[in-house]
Amino acid sequence: MAKKWVYFFDEMDEIEKEVGSDFDNFKALLGGKGANLAEMSRIGIPVPHGFTITTEACNTYLQNDKTYPDHMWNQVLESMKLIEEKTGRKFGGSDNPLLVSCRSGAKLSMPGMMDTVLNIGLNDQTAEGLARQTNDPCFVYDAYRRLIQMFGSVVMGMPDDMFEDVITQMRKQAGVTSDSGLEADHWKQVTEKFKYIFMRQAGHAFPEDPYEQLNLATEAVFASWNGKRAIDYRNATGIPHDLGTAVNIMAMVFGNMGEDSATGVAMTRSGSTGEKHLEGDYLTNAQGEDVVAGIRMTKDISELKEEMPEAFKELKRIAQILENHYREMQDIEFTIEKEKLWMLQTRDGKRTAQAAVRIATDMVEEELISKEEAVLRVSPEQIDFFLHPQFGQETILTAKEAGFMLGTGINASPGAAFGVVAMDADLAETWSNEGKDVIMVRAETKPDDVHGMLASKGILTSRGGRTSHAALVARQFGKPAVVGVAALEIDLNKRIIKVNGNVINEGEWISIDGNSGEVFQGKLPTKIPDIKDPWLKKLLAWADDIRRLEVRANSDYPEDAKRALDYGAKGIGLCRSEHMFFETDRLPHVHKLIMTDLPIERSEALEVLLPFQRNDFAELFRVMDGMPVIIRLLDPPLHEFMPSHTTLMSELTDLKIRLQHATNLGDIDNYLDKIREKESILKRVDNLHESNPMLGLRGVRLGIHLPEITTMQVRAIFEAACLVIREGINVKPEVMIPLTTHVNELKIQREALEKEAQKVMDEQNMDLEYKFGTMIEVPRAALTANEIAEYASFFSFGTNDLTQTTYGISRDDAEAGFLIEYMEKGILKDDPFAVVDVDGVGELMKIAVEKGKATNPGLEIGICGEHGGEPKSIDLCHRLGLDYVSCSPFRVPVARLAAAHAELKNR
Repeated sequence: MAKKWVYFFDEMDEIEKEVGSDFDNFKALLGGKGANLAEMSRIGIPVPHGFTITTEACNTYLQNDKTYPDHMWNQVLESMKLIEEKTGRKFGGSDNPLLVSCRSGAKLSMPGMMDTVLNIGLNDQTAEGLARQTNDPCFVYDAYRRLIQMFGSVVMGMPDDMFEDVITQMRKQAGVTSDSGLEADHWKQVTEKFKYIFMRQAGHAFPEDPYEQLNLATEAVFASWNGKRAIDYRNATGIPHDLGTAVNIMAMVFGNMGEDSATGVAMTRSGSTGEKHLEGDYLTNAQGEDVVAGIRMTKDISELKEEMPEAFKELKRIAQILENHYREMQDIEFTIEKEKLWMLQTRDGKRTAQAAVRIATDMVEEELISKEEAVLRVSPEQIDFFLHPQFGQETILTAKEAGFMLGTGINASPGAAFGVVAMDADLAETWSNEGKDVIMVRAETKPDDVHGMLASKGILTSRGGRTSHAALVARQFGKPAVVGVAALEIDLNKRIIKVNGNVINEGEWISIDGNSGEVFQGKLPTKIPDIKDPWLKKLLAWADDIRRLEVRANSDYPEDAKRALDYGAKGIGLCRSEHMFFETDRLPHVHKLIMTDLPIERSEALEVLLPFQRNDFAELFRVMDGMPVIIRLLDPPLHEFMPSHTTLMSELTDLKIRLQHATNLGDIDNYLDKIREKESILKRVDNLHESNPMLGLRGVRLGIHLPEITTMQVRAIFEAACLVIREGINVKPEVMIPLTTHVNELKIQREALEKEAQKVMDEQNMDLEYKFGTMIEVPRAALTANEIAEYASFFSFGTNDLTQTTYGISRDDAEAGFLIEYMEKGILKDDPFAVVDVDGVGELMKIAVEKGKATNPGLEIGICGEHGGEPKSIDLCHRLGLDYVSCSPFRVPVARLAAAHAELKNR
């Protein structure tokens, strides 16, 4: 029996016998659109008759040098006969012609990225027959010109602008401002001009044979899977390239048959805010492409209630049925033909991060989903988007008072952004690659613009609504967007935009507010918002109840620590004590400490630094109030606190030139003193020079070589702890010794430092609960973790250095040199400095955990640094049995959710 490549919408039960009841399997075979059309048909939703050509057929076609698989086309022909029987119409017939659409549909939604052709089956004869049947030649020739236009641009790759120019000229000739004002004779003229354009561009006439139209359209949809925009979209969203697209052939229903017909797109909840109300756009007397393309100014879906009350009532009823059935917010496409409602598509709706959080939490309250499902429905990346920059209220008021506000449009995707105006996608991408912040400005965006949208900080359009292409893509990728700014005039020839009398040249700064829909001239400052959203707080609280991993923050200053607490951190996993040395009131004493060879002078410098450090640590202890605080002792090599050799040489050269031209005796003495000082510093910098300082005298080695420094730091930690405890605040200091490679290093350093800690406690007549631990940053430390664990109460993986020493590469050099090339060529899947390398670094971590726990079962183990806030790395930490992850304060909410995902996915 021949393999089945084609399934009718009402064959869901038969498909279930082949692939099982898991709906994901249906989507893999039929694509998301085909599976949902079949499912809607099964539950009694009005769907036009049609069938789906499977994703397997697409993959076979692409693998076989663009040749259909055996028997596929015959199955298509048989299915077309079945549509004819069900509809009572004839494909290619002149009396009661059947027209069909040909639409793409991959397993995972890729809105607008692949191709669609409508009104297939129209030719001169069927157009005349349909005009006689409907007594509406205006509708027929509007549909006919659409077929030629879509067929030309989609199937033949012709520029769409040539067709649009004809329509623009016809509107001017007819003296109307919109397409709906054109009459039958106008559309006939347009159709003939389109045929001429087609002939001139293609070298042959527009195909009159309906089956040739269907065949070429099907091939075009298959081929669009490997189109540039589809590949760019899959790269950006992580969709696999081997899924293929299905093709859905469906009997046409028409929204352009008069004022009692309409077409639209709606979401069962707001895609921007998550509020529970129908949100969308529609047009009367139009076809679906008009809505999503932003070619015409759409109407808000609420107006349909007044214009077609029965159709609106039915749409609301079906929307609720679909949301309850799928237990998810739905994005639906519909057409009303002569007041009869038809559903053309449903899918899980794209939404902003804010909407995703609210929808998930509201659906728990509505008992549609569980708390665990709600947590899994929001991705860690969406939480990251939730923290997008905003304009402060004072900034907006000041900008308005200064006359910088240009205009307003629809607030399609939240967040604030500033950038230079780029008026096409290629330029936006080019400028972004050069490091510029870009706002892409278009009349409306098309799928071919996606690469520019991804490269931009925000999107601004003069046309389109909340369900336009620009709005959908912006929401999915977390880009602030303002669409439908009616006052925005775009002149692509002069490369300028005009808004309410203001002229902005391409390359000049503008700012957009996706929350309010406002557009401003210039570069407005942004700020990171506080997390006050009640739905987010609720969701993260559920995540906290689920996760096993504790989440701490990397915080060096009280302000960081306060933000970390606000964002839900449960302690400090890394305080880099050396950052405090760079403060301007301390750096001279650090320089003195480094410059001197005399122990007495070194002690004097440390005596000055001690109260500074004590106060630093006391402030952190006060903020964290009983939560663990891990303080890493001095880690970097000493040369980092000194001016660079290049800077010193430049300053010396400048001083010597000034000395040569000095005539005043006082100036000469002053220059000579400065030269001697700089030469002394230069000599010390040269003495400190190492060929590879990151593998040189730093961390525990520096502590052993110059024990006075780390002894002072430990004294400061314990004096601060005693001070704060007397204030009634609980303190849990944990002292971290960096860069241990050999157990004896840790043994010697811990003994010396613990002696100083005990000395302080004796002086203060106080016993503290404390821990000494170390960072695991080099392979040898991981491999000998069983020995190191004898002298450590905790381990913290420093995966940045562990990655460098495992790979044998310098991060800065690699990222500037070959890492991007390695990922482009598939040598590495991920940047190992962004995502922990499971097979290499991850294996070392596993060894360290197992060996460390074997020696010390109570050993606390965590990770600090950038990997501690990255979701894939957090999942690895969960699987390895770590106790906590630590990351920057701004990544704490992301880590909280990612840790809950790790728990749920690995149960």
